[in-house]
Amino acid sequence: MTPIFLLGAGRMGGALIDGWALTGAYAAHDLILRDPNPSQEALAAAKAGASLNPDLADLAKARVLLLAVKPQIWRSAALEVEPYLAKDCVIVSIAAGVRAADIAGAFGGRAVVRVMPTTAVAIAKGVASLFSTDPAAMAVAHSLFDPVATTVEVADEALMDSVVGISGSAPAYLYAFIEALEAAGPAQGLTIEASRRLARATIIGAAALLEASQTEPAELRRQVTSPGGTTEAALKVLMGEGGFGDLLDQAVKAAVARSKELAG
Repeated sequence: MTPIFLLGAGRMGGALIDGWALTGAYAAHDLILRDPNPSQEALAAAKAGASLNPDLADLAKARVLLLAVKPQIWRSAALEVEPYLAKDCVIVSIAAGVRAADIAGAFGGRAVVRVMPTTAVAIAKGVASLFSTDPAAMAVAHSLFDPVATTVEVADEALMDSVVGISGSAPAYLYAFIEALEAAGPAQGLTIEASRRLARATIIGAAALLEASQTEPAELRRQVTSPGGTTEAALKVLMGEGGFGDLLDQAVKAAVARSKELAG
């Protein structure tokens, strides 16, 4: 499994570096990092023993390549490093929308597994959806992501676009909701600082309860919604026409459509 070659060590690459260090899954000396503008996490890993931007010939040592560059530049990045990789190096791609067949073609027919992770892998609370037709490559992906994420195998690659809308982009939906909730407080007389503290702590607590109780979200919603009460009044707005159901359906469709566009 090691060394693991991270081709791209930006936000997601940095999150994985932190998550692996936190869980002890992989140490800095297990990593080869290549990025012209490495993240702070990559720089810290280099100080701890990771190989940062080594000579191209050194890439032959890698057992796994994690493709973590932006989807728009993945081909040029692959073209630069492919000749130096070992023939049995497994390619693990987290490039949204880029098809496994295209990745395999660019990497000389090597085994490929696609993964759609969330940045919460940094604290070992991530989610990662996996697709591969190669069982050995799938096993590699589990070894990388099981320590830092809840992993879900996807049987049909076409569904990876759906995963983008439901999981890959979803943390931003929640952050946008919290941002809007914070902004609503001052209009009702709260200070912005009080509104921020209340909104963030409330959402964190609600998410922790959802995780700890294993109760369905709909049931938790019913438990805190008294008939004729304040929560019911708010939910009539949020769950009515043009509310969450319609907005999230449109949002997911937009994310899925963009994922398909990125595939070309």
